[in-house]
Amino acid sequence: MQVVSISSLKGGVGKTSVTLGLASAALAAGIPTLVIDLDPHADATTGLGVRAAGQVDIGRLIKSPRRANLAANVVPSGWLAAHQHDDGTAPVLDVAMGSAFSGIYDRPDLGRRDLRRLAAVLSNADRDGTAPYQLVLIDCPPSLNGLTRMAWTASSRVLLVAEPGLFSVAGTQRTLRAIELFRSEFAPALVPAGIVANRVRSGSSEHTYRLAEMKTMFGDLLLSPTIPEQANWQQIQGAAHPIHQWPSIAGHLRR
Repeated sequence: MQVVSISSLKGGVGKTSVTLGLASAALAAGIPTLVIDLDPHADATTGLGVRAAGQVDIGRLIKSPRRANLAANVVPSGWLAAHQHDDGTAPVLDVAMGSAFSGIYDRPDLGRRDLRRLAAVLSNADRDGTAPYQLVLIDCPPSLNGLTRMAWTASSRVLLVAEPGLFSVAGTQRTLRAIELFRSEFAPALVPAGIVANRVRSGSSEHTYRLAEMKTMFGDLLLSPTIPEQANWQQIQGAAHPIHQWPSIAGHLRR
């Protein structure tokens, strides 16, 4: 089971959008996936079309991690209603719901024991004895407080999200330094999965310059391809729809 935190220490770069895009890609590829919405704003929960039926949110699960029953409290994404594998099997895209309650842990003073709360919850990730998830995506807040560090403790990789702009590039540098410091003290197996350049405008000279700068600074960590600015992305998110099944985009992917 790969556990990946999607992080940025600069807000507004489309971190949740990238999380939703990865969830959509995993669904299209038939990869059993769990999305953990650790951001107190809970935007990923909204974008995944979640409708709870008595399940508790991730904040309350990490409050009592030893007693937490993750399998009983995940919610199937609303995206599944219109999706079925070609072989007729049911896809798996579950959500550990976000809520403002998790914000009580988004403090800079969490100790080592508290940082293991999410890892303890994930240790019960088997879905009622069936096959575990192959992929866990954690949507982190845009800060280095307790929730992000809790996510990094539970993860094997951190995927960084950046826009090709000065402040975002500087934020990416800070995030990489933070990961290195965190590895040395808490999580020696944690590594960066790479850097996604998001909302790239092909006609922007500033974006072209910053992408070249990012390639020089980050080398192979800068992933290819970059993600272009998508004019209808707000519409897709507002419809709580997977991007790989949006009509205009699905047709392009088939071609």
